[in-house]
Amino acid sequence: QVQLVESGGGLVQAGGSLRLSCVASGSIFSIRAMGWYRQAPGKQRELVAGIMSGGRTNYADSVKGRFTISRDNAKSTVYMQMNSLKSEDTAVYYCNLVSGRYEYWGQGTQVTVSS
Repeated sequence: QVQLVESGGGLVQAGGSLRLSCVASGSIFSIRAMGWYRQAPGKQRELVAGIMSGGRTNYADSVKGRFTISRDNAKSTVYMQMNSLKSEDTAVYYCNLVSGRYEYWGQGTQVTVSS
């Protein structure tokens, strides 16, 4: 069983920054990818940023240039630095891990950006 624990969410003013962290624990044999998704009220969950095992990253167009995803393999931790936050970034952010054919999710952390 794999557990993902997110932290770092909160309330911030527009233009501010937050750093999300996600620590993975449990029976992890090989991590193919880790990433962050978000879901705003009334909207579908969407990919925000992902990082592959080899380090390749991808971002949603809406966050390119503002968010940076990184990973510490030794700590099985993925981070996302979020700068220049906008009100439309308000959502619950979920950590995601892909290992083999399995996919795991964290419980989510709320990010609220006030304008």
